Amino acid sequence: MSNRRISSHLDEVAWIAKLADLKEDHYRNSLLLGAILELLLEKGLLTAQELAAKIHTLEASDQSILPTSNGNRHRH
Repeated sequence: MSNRRISSHLDEVAWIAKLADLKEDHYRNSLLLGAILELLLEKGLLTAQELAAKIHTLEASDQSILPTSNGNRHRH
């Protein structure tokens, strides 16, 4: 196997490791956000209706860029 091919495989492994790290970070951030939202709701500092309204407002805003269900980003 040539050095170029080995380097290419090592680059692939590095990218896969980076992707795994990003997925772990995304999971932890989602967990943290979920916990914060639940605490705000439990303490009565925010209602589910207020949260839904804010989500709707952000989705309708031309300035917001939100991920789609397939992971791609698009402007609303």
